[in-house]
This record gives sequence, C-alpha cells and structure tokens, in this order.
Amino acid sequence: MAAKARVPRGRSPRGAPSKPAPRAERYDLFAICAPGLERVLEVEMSALGLAVGKSDVGGVAFAGGSSALFRSNLWLRTATRVIARVGDFHARLFDELERHARRLEWSRFLCAGQPVRLRVSTSKSRLYHTGAVAQRIAEAMEKSTGIAPTVAAGSEDDEETDEAPLVIVRLFRDRCTVSIDSSGALLHRRGYRLATAKAPLRETLAAALVLASGWDPATPLLDPLCGAGTIPIEGALLARRIPPGLSRRFAFMEWPGFHSPTWDRVIDEARAQVLPFAPAPILGSDRDAGAVTAARANAERAGVAADIVFEEKVISRVTPPAGDTAGAIVANPPYGVRVGDRDALRNLYAQLGNVARERFPGWSVTALSADPRLDGQIGGNMETVLQTKNGGIAVRAVRSTS
Repeated sequence: MAAKARVPRGRSPRGAPSKPAPRAERYDLFAICAPGLERVLEVEMSALGLAVGKSDVGGVAFAGGSSALFRSNLWLRTATRVIARVGDFHARLFDELERHARRLEWSRFLCAGQPVRLRVSTSKSRLYHTGAVAQRIAEAMEKSTGIAPTVAAGSEDDEETDEAPLVIVRLFRDRCTVSIDSSGALLHRRGYRLATAKAPLRETLAAALVLASGWDPATPLLDPLCGAGTIPIEGALLARRIPPGLSRRFAFMEWPGFHSPTWDRVIDEARAQVLPFAPAPILGSDRDAGAVTAARANAERAGVAADIVFEEKVISRVTPPAGDTAGAIVANPPYGVRVGDRDALRNLYAQLGNVARERFPGWSVTALSADPRLDGQIGGNMETVLQTKNGGIAVRAVRSTS
C-alpha cells in the first residue's frame, strides 16, 4: 500500500500556507467602583463566575478572555468602568518611561488613525508632573502607532459624552500602570434615567444599596422615598435578571481584536435568562407628584414599568402589598447635612422606623444615611452594610430588622 504523502507543518495539502488560528485573547482586567463598594462588587463578580483577583481601594482585579471582558461590562451593576491593563513597568526617568511605553502592545486595543484620549495621574513618584508624563507617553504612542492622543481634562463625568478611546496612566511609587477603558460611557449610564428628581441617586449606588440590603428578589421590595425611582428600577432589573448594559454600546467594540461572534453568544445567553416579569411586588412612593411622574417615565424606558407600582404617598400612608411574605424596605432619605435640616428630618427617620415596625413585621429596613443621629431614629438592631460617598458626602448604608 502506498504511503500517504507527508504534509509539511504549516501548509495545506496543496502546498499553500494555512491560515493561522486566531490567537485567544487574554486580558488582565480591573473593575472600578466607588470606594466602599468593593465587597459588593466582588460578590457580584464571583456570582458571574469571573476569575476574581486582588481587591483594592476603588475596584477589584480579575483576568479572562473576551467572554469575561464582555460579561463584566454587560452584567456588573456596581462597577463604573472595566479597564484592561496595557502594561506595567518601573520608571523614574522620562527616557525610561518613553522607552517602555513604545514597547507596549497598543495595536491590541487601538486602530491606526483613530482619536485617543490620555488621562494621567501621579502620586509619590519621582516623575510627578502629570503634564510632562502625558507628553512623553503621547510621544511614545505616536512613534510606535502613529496615533497622537489628546490629554483629557476635567472629571470622569465630563468625559462621558466623548466616544474616543481613553488611555489611563497611573504613576504610583515610581510604578507606571497603563490601562485602556473597555466600557466607554461610565457604566452607571444605563440609558433610562432621563427624568430626575431632587438629589438623584446614581444607578450603581442604588444597585449596591439593594444588593447590600440582602433583599431576596422572590420577596417584595419597597422604597417609600423613591424620588426618580432609581432604587425600585434597579431592583426590578435585578429581579428580572436584565443586564444593566443590555441596550448600550461599549468601547471594546472598536478594538481591533473585537470578536463579534463571542459577543453575540454572550448577548444571546443574557437574553435567554431574562424573566418575563418580577416574581414579587416592587413598590415605590413619594410625596412629590413630580418625582412619581419622573419615576414612571424612567421605569418605562428601562422596560420594567409593568413590574413597579409607583404612587404619590407620604410615609404615614404606606402599606405593604397583599400577602404575608416579608420583604425589604430600601430607601435613600434626605441626609440633613445642614444643622437645621437635621432637626427637621429626625421625625422623618423616626416615622420610617415606626411604620416599618407597625405595618411591616419581619421586613428589613435599609437606608443610606450621613448622620448616625438620624439613622438611629429608625430603631431596631442596626448594622452597617457599606460605607461610601454620595455627591461628595460620606454616607453609610444601615440595615435593621423590625
């Protein structure tokens, strides 16, 4: 029997070079959150099956391929950004900084000719001038890629409408970490909150409050001070297993290595998990008619209007839904930052606690507070479940059971 012809490695039987298999992308990632929300975020990430690494102030590290990158952006409710590490190196001299920056794999994340933004921060480093660091990084990028980035100015919120990719450079103790944003607009931008009430609660913090409360989505949820409805809406999205990023675009979609079949699979899997309706009543009420109108409009845009009952109602008139299943009261009352406000709000917090004990036996009460003298009026066995800032004000979420 004639021996089979031996095919040289790397070539097809006809002698033409075979097409190399695409490289499986692997990323070192970091999910950024508001300081104080790290533990809630870490629990979220573990539930998604992500390879969680070290937790740091303001976020949690993890690693994975395209699926992990896509799912983290799509599903995380308490993260503000997901960034990918481009490089990490020691630099005490500008020549050293530029030399390392030229060697980074920029082509994995950036396409030639596209506009790029650059944001730099320095702390406790020999290279302390952010403008000079930004100039050297920009020069290195231009030499290696042909891309001349612009330096981003202002806060993160100022950048949310800019669609250009964002490169983040952080120098700390002479260690330079270069990352690229994979999210685009900050992740709290769900797209539903166009109507707002006074002192709106950011969506990521509202989600963290609901998660930290320990609420079981199979039981009722009530916010008697709902404002624009962010807490009930985030609760409804959670209860129905709707990913917060289902209706938006992400920065990683413009990366050269973006694999659309993997993204399509992640989206299909997410949509298959969505429940047709919330399994238990979700209620929101507020004494302000304008706030209730805004809440209904926001819930409609979020696709959960049928899952939430919003009512114009003062706390003293709030009652539980029909049935004997205990649930959770989750609220963001006014903080009373000014002394006069604190005195006026003492009755509001006490009323919240009294109504919970008298009409909602067995329910838990979780409230975001800036003053222990106010949240102490709620009563019950209080415990702090998270501490963070809201609008620059130090706040803590306290939980009690009636």
